[in-house]
Amino acid sequence: MSKVAVVFWSGTGNTEAMAEAVADGAKAAGADVSVFASHEFGAGNVSEFDAIAFGCPAMGAEVLEETEFEPMFAEVETSLSGKKVALFGSYGWGDGQWMRDWEERTRMRGANLIADGLMANNAPDANVLDECKSLGRALA
Repeated sequence: MSKVAVVFWSGTGNTEAMAEAVADGAKAAGADVSVFASHEFGAGNVSEFDAIAFGCPAMGAEVLEETEFEPMFAEVETSLSGKKVALFGSYGWGDGQWMRDWEERTRMRGANLIADGLMANNAPDANVLDECKSLGRALA
């Protein structure tokens, strides 16, 4: 049984809904899943999991949330080499540049991105939630 972590930050609940769907998909595939708010996760947790899904919405000028999520991710990204990783999040403006930047940053650290970053424009609809579940199954 694989161990999967789902780590997220959500301001409006959109990315949280996506995180729950990713976790549901991984559980349905038989994984042992732990869900963390970004402030609950750190570099010391990375080795405990076979795969990690990170979720964060676009903020400001299409960047990761700067107070909690970005500091956590900056700490853990040096430990992601060879790790199965998925990225997801919601946005309300722009064209998804924050996700493309995040994907590149994660790949440069040697992580094994299992899919392109999954984005929802504002609240995730049923199709996006199904994609989140599929992402969770792929992580498991």
